[in-house]
Amino acid sequence: MTEGNFVDYVKIHINSGNGGKGSAHLHREKYVAKGGPDGGDGGRGGHVILRGNKNLWTLFHLKFKRHVKAGHGEHGSKQRSTGADGEDQYIDVPLGTVVRDTETQEILHEITEDGQEIVIAEGGKGGLGNWNFKSSVNQTPRYAQPGIPGEEVDVTLELKILADVGLVGFPNAGKSTLLSVITAAKPKIADYEFTTLKPNLGIVQYRDFKTFVVADIPGIIEGAAEGKGIGHRFLRHIERNSTLLFLVPADAPDIKKQYEILVDELRRYNPEMLDKDRLIAISKSDMLDEELKAELKAELDQNLGAPYLFISSVSQQGLTELKDRLWEMLNKEAV
Repeated sequence: MTEGNFVDYVKIHINSGNGGKGSAHLHREKYVAKGGPDGGDGGRGGHVILRGNKNLWTLFHLKFKRHVKAGHGEHGSKQRSTGADGEDQYIDVPLGTVVRDTETQEILHEITEDGQEIVIAEGGKGGLGNWNFKSSVNQTPRYAQPGIPGEEVDVTLELKILADVGLVGFPNAGKSTLLSVITAAKPKIADYEFTTLKPNLGIVQYRDFKTFVVADIPGIIEGAAEGKGIGHRFLRHIERNSTLLFLVPADAPDIKKQYEILVDELRRYNPEMLDKDRLIAISKSDMLDEELKAELKAELDQNLGAPYLFISSVSQQGLTELKDRLWEMLNKEAV
């Protein structure tokens, strides 16, 4: 999937269908005197329904569909005939989609399972026909109920990627390169910052045909939680990752400081992110000889205070150990 096809935020105006009018018909037949009321009920207006679809990865199919209208209910007719219900409109969305009220930003619903259906806007009820109002004191009612109008609402659909592992790091830390090596994903890779402008997903093939999903989140910079750079637009995707893999390049001026800045940005965006399992990967470690690596390891053991390992996507150094560690962290509760 190209970056231009990745859409994780859309606003939609929704109209459910109006209920049909009830009929005020009076029975007329040649050999039936005073047949009485026989007006049928109006049909229900169509619902607008959100439906989870595991085959979708983005909201791109809704990018140019900003108005969704359900069908109106048919009116009731004679012989107590009920009008047909309005046609329901389904909006298929990927798993991990959050529905917000556009005006208040209140979270209304959340789609997390395939086939899960949530009615966003209910269709209006059909009006009752006049035969419902017949009684001993009102044997010929000449009135019926109108249908109830449908709902009109503006909603924002916001996708939060459902991935097992989220790659977190500064721009140009090697996240896209790592993703391209351990998965079949083909993210854009270049030697300048902010190469990745949209999140990328990849499936890691582990031993015995086991798999887990890794998400490459666009680079975060200091101040991203306040809106600097582009990372703040995608911090929400990290909320759904059960494990966070921090990538810090081996040639960074201060590895500990870079790691602490990244952790602080996550904390300022959502303190609950600090409860997730964390692993630090020192990328581009093929630039280090054994002596430099030993010195760096001694320093990190004393100061870093978090589990880490050395990797190199180019030379594929430490990638097997990385997969093993990630798999253990993802399945520690099952062990």
